[in-house]
Amino acid sequence: MNQLKQIQAHTLRIGVDHTKFIIVKLLQIPNVSYAHKLLDVIPHPTLFLYNKLIQSYSSQGPYHNSLFLYTQLCRKGLSPNEHSFTFLFAACALLPSTQRGQMVHTHFVKSGFEADLFASTSLVDMYSKLGLLKTAQKCFDEMKEKDIPTWNSIIAGYTKFGDMEGANKLFNLMPFRNVISWTSMISGYSQNGQYREALSMFIKMENDKAMRPNEVTIASVLPACANIGALEVGERIEAYARINGYFSNLFVSNALLEMYSRCGKIDKAKSVFDEIGSRRNLCSWNSMIMGLAVNGRCKEALEVFNNMLREGTAPDDVTFVGVLLACAHGGFVTKGWELFQKMEQNHFLVPKLEHYGCMVDLLGRSGKLMEAYDFINTMPIKPDAIIWGVLLGACSFYGHVELAEISANRLFVLEPWNPANYVILSNIYALAGKWDAVARLRKVMKGSKITKGAGYSFVEEGGHIHKFIVEDRSHPRYIEVYALLDELSTEIIRSHDENDFCYEFEYYA
Repeated sequence: MNQLKQIQAHTLRIGVDHTKFIIVKLLQIPNVSYAHKLLDVIPHPTLFLYNKLIQSYSSQGPYHNSLFLYTQLCRKGLSPNEHSFTFLFAACALLPSTQRGQMVHTHFVKSGFEADLFASTSLVDMYSKLGLLKTAQKCFDEMKEKDIPTWNSIIAGYTKFGDMEGANKLFNLMPFRNVISWTSMISGYSQNGQYREALSMFIKMENDKAMRPNEVTIASVLPACANIGALEVGERIEAYARINGYFSNLFVSNALLEMYSRCGKIDKAKSVFDEIGSRRNLCSWNSMIMGLAVNGRCKEALEVFNNMLREGTAPDDVTFVGVLLACAHGGFVTKGWELFQKMEQNHFLVPKLEHYGCMVDLLGRSGKLMEAYDFINTMPIKPDAIIWGVLLGACSFYGHVELAEISANRLFVLEPWNPANYVILSNIYALAGKWDAVARLRKVMKGSKITKGAGYSFVEEGGHIHKFIVEDRSHPRYIEVYALLDELSTEIIRSHDENDFCYEFEYYA
């Protein structure tokens, strides 16, 4: 930087203009603000320099400065070219208002650059990122020439805003695909909770020998493995990631840590956490705390939390959900209250519904049902269905009929469509011998056409995930499945009968 200033001073003394060279070098450093100041003092700045600054602002911000420079160059009598619009659309995609982008689009059409592939792709990308998918699709359809980035831009828009059906249709129409195309689909499915589809898409990508998943692909598919318990596939992905040097990417290592935590392989998760070492960020700490908490290693979760504080990492909302869950699962009522109070006093974090839910869970699991109910009634936030659901679950465990009725009645208002609340209350009545109440509740369910959805389970075999529901006959190999189940049932009954016989023989001997 000092050397550039010396060059500028020297050029001013000898009368040779090297300002263009200096501005370009300043943008490479980058020092955009100083480059902008130099541009303002040039008597006749070129379009090339304006475009360079617009490009810099479009990638680094402040994004509105790109539009300011565009207005300035027009007032100076310069005509923007296709490169100007390519960078302007990129800047507009990151602005909160859609009006600026639409205005630039109008100028783009009037300027006659619609045939330019790069500028038109940038236009499609802008509308996709702004969520104006119909306009993005219209611009995409009007393009006479499209390349892979054009397809990727429109697909990314559909995935970002949750239209995976639209994204999949476009993906299947692509004449050629690259790793970004596949990753967009995998990431889209995963982020929209369609984990089986994400995993299926990844397996298809693996089968395409021309494609090699990159770090982003791996970081996108591992959460899908975590959410459906696809441990076998996750382990295979880990091996691939390590062979290709992707474990050094913190997004990949954190995703792997969460995958093992969610799949119940907590010792493996701990090993990954230790391997991340000094690279740990807040996400790493949170995943480890949460993993230990939900897997019953509650004291260890609190120890990791204390280590995190000692190392100087500030906790966030998610951290406190983890430590409060650890207290709830471990029965640490006093510690839970202490952490809940310190959350705001020491760490300046205002408790959210999730944290209040954890406290209700803590009190409910400990049998302090009335205390939990009083706590709900004094909450500064209106309790939602999750809060009342947690209390109803605790009432079910401890057989508290009166509080169960209060909780259930709140839930019937908040989510009248949810059959689980009716079923839980019905079970509580049944355990208490209140058969009239059971019959009355079932009559309400029948009258309201509330039916309990069929339960299902996932089975992983040979790297594939299979979904089964009760009496399912949709699987292509269901005859073999039922034949094996019959064999197992026969073996269990036979083994049970033998054990009974041995017990009776020993009893009468």
